[in-house]
Amino acid sequence: MMPLRPLRRKPRLIAPLALLFALPVHALMAAPGAVTPAIPTAAEAPVALLVDLNSGQVLHARNPDRRFMPASVTKVMTLYLAFELMEAGMLDPQQVFVVRPEVARAWRRKGSTMFLDSGEQVRVEDLLLGIANVSANDGAAVLGDGQAGSVAAWTAQMNRAAWGLGMNGSHWGSPNGFPDEGKTFTTASDLVTLARAMITRHPDKFGYYIGRIGFDYKGIAQVNHDPMIGRVAGADGIKTGFTNESGFSYLGTARRNGQRLVLVLAGVENGRLRAKLAKSYVEWGFAAFDRRALFAAGAIVGEARVQDGDARSVTLKAAGPVTINLPRGSTPELTATIRYDGPLRAPIARGQEVAFLEVSAPGVSPARVPLFSDETVETAGPIDRIINAALGLLS
Repeated sequence: MMPLRPLRRKPRLIAPLALLFALPVHALMAAPGAVTPAIPTAAEAPVALLVDLNSGQVLHARNPDRRFMPASVTKVMTLYLAFELMEAGMLDPQQVFVVRPEVARAWRRKGSTMFLDSGEQVRVEDLLLGIANVSANDGAAVLGDGQAGSVAAWTAQMNRAAWGLGMNGSHWGSPNGFPDEGKTFTTASDLVTLARAMITRHPDKFGYYIGRIGFDYKGIAQVNHDPMIGRVAGADGIKTGFTNESGFSYLGTARRNGQRLVLVLAGVENGRLRAKLAKSYVEWGFAAFDRRALFAAGAIVGEARVQDGDARSVTLKAAGPVTINLPRGSTPELTATIRYDGPLRAPIARGQEVAFLEVSAPGVSPARVPLFSDETVETAGPIDRIINAALGLLS
């Protein structure tokens, strides 16, 4: 690996300081006789997005920013909001909500259901399991009504949470995605953002509530219609959707050998085709690329300049190993740039996300890996300011 060398400042760079390095890559050739699955066509999947969640690299994209009606995939936003509230101590899995008569009238036996009745008491944990695994429309409405006081208030919280994640192409009109004349819409890019937030911010909750083969409530056993669970190695959810207006959609993920792929499909003609496409895309994503390691877990990736701090720079690390996917058998030269809005302003906490590493190669989408401060930088005191000013004159 060649040493890092500074780049001249360019107007389009996010950071005033960027670093460039070239990596000679010796990619692994495909095993003899290995067959790489073909990418599905636009006629089969009008909207498709496949992303390596570890690196943020887009492996395949078709209309990733086209708005569509997500149907029950909407419930992923409800689940994410619930996880956030649980983390903040504002929702407890053992809490019991009562199904209010007006909610029961609106949602009893309407579409996918947990068969909740007016006046019934139900735990939050059961509601979440029902929403995640059997797509319970009534469960999502009871959860929202119980926590926020009304379904409308819960939906408003969903929109605030989405905007906080930067999901600017999305709007939610209900907690469950039932047809609402187009008030609820999203994009594939936004759903990947949502999946990333759910998995990285709440890995334990994701692992517990999502991806079960079914759910048994009140003695009624129902199966999870996720097309990959139990059929694709490493698959562990997340959510299917269907209405006559939207067609068949899917937000799913699979993990193999430390690599996690996230897939979005929308506008698919039928459920059988959706299952076929989901498997094809994920198998292609794992088979068509060589993963090249650039930095080991815990390695210092670079540094960023700091303003008004008791140190003039801060070292940067990724959350885990830094990798990029390259077409199998290719040997391109890689370019990596550290980008940040800077100089960073103190104070900076250790573990704070402050930059990202962009790794690119000819013919593939770049990988964008978040970088975190490896140390704490406090606000500079009077003596630190004097020293920093003197060092600035000398540099």
